[in-house]
Amino acid sequence: MNTNNIEQLKAVLDHIKATFVGKDDIIDLLGISLIARENTFLLGPPGTAKSAIVKSLSKGIENGKNFEYLLTRFTEPNELFGPFDIKKLREGELVTNTDGMMPEASMVFLDEIFNANSAILNSLLMALNEKVLRRGKQILKLPALMFVGASNVLPEDEALNALFDRFLVRVKCDYVNPDLLNQVLLAGWKLEKNATGDIPVIQPENIKELQGETKKVNLTPIISTYVDVIHNLRNTGINVSDRRAVKLQNLIAASAIFCGRQEAILSDLWVLKYIWDTEEQIEILEGIINNVIEKDITDDSHPQALYNKAPNPEEVIKEVNALKERWKNDTLSFEEQNVIKDKLRFTQSRADWINNDEQKQFIKNEIDALWQKILQTL
Repeated sequence: MNTNNIEQLKAVLDHIKATFVGKDDIIDLLGISLIARENTFLLGPPGTAKSAIVKSLSKGIENGKNFEYLLTRFTEPNELFGPFDIKKLREGELVTNTDGMMPEASMVFLDEIFNANSAILNSLLMALNEKVLRRGKQILKLPALMFVGASNVLPEDEALNALFDRFLVRVKCDYVNPDLLNQVLLAGWKLEKNATGDIPVIQPENIKELQGETKKVNLTPIISTYVDVIHNLRNTGINVSDRRAVKLQNLIAASAIFCGRQEAILSDLWVLKYIWDTEEQIEILEGIINNVIEKDITDDSHPQALYNKAPNPEEVIKEVNALKERWKNDTLSFEEQNVIKDKLRFTQSRADWINNDEQKQFIKNEIDALWQKILQTL
């Protein structure tokens, strides 16, 4: 393994972290996705530095061509993939002029991705999934190291769920903690003045070498636990298809490579916190995955594996109260009863991660009381 490539990538990511305070998890995940050659989706309101972070990462890839576009409902294929070559068209050939367009880019950032319309959707799905573009008889192999999509909302249209599914990693990009605002202002002003100093870079070829190294990682030490986690997630209602389960191994391997290892360890499963479909699943995933990776006693873990986000006690008790109200319904079907019980189990697991002991005990007492009511009606 070429450790120089890893150090170069770490230098790029560290530079971005210094510029964008409080965004370490997002930046680290972009680094992991880059090594794994998997796509990342950023969910967050305007003004949370989604595009700026991706632009900074793009600048860190030396000699790489980058493509960024804000999608609207009226975006046409030519705007992304390039227009047809007029000269060739007169000769009866459909050949795309890709100069400066997405098919030539090393990094692709598509903002407001769920504005994609039917005219570009099929081509975009193939590009994201297979890194291939088909236009007419022309088939272009895309050099993209990674696609990043962003939106301030999740898709509601069934047709767009397939597009969302093409982004293996999902990260919520929110406003930073108010306690960090002073650091944010200083770093932002430095960026405005272009006074960030020399920018560390890495060559696209070096990233491709890292991507190749992931295929050599030994996953045997964690595969049994990984299978159990997938079964557990499916039982909770978190959809993990066979295809996604296979591709997620790339992220686990990338975490190992980032840490300079050629063998995966239990803590590399931290990446599974970021495979949610809905915002409600975020804390559920954190509770389940943290419970698994805390058993890792090795010292060579990825920094993000050690960062556990505690649930908000107020949100947890609201969920318990909501489940109480639902259980009062005398006409619940057997399936609806099972859904409530499943959600209560996961709420219970989240409560274990609450920092305040008094709040934790209060919530656990409320959960136990609800379990008693459920058992009495069975």
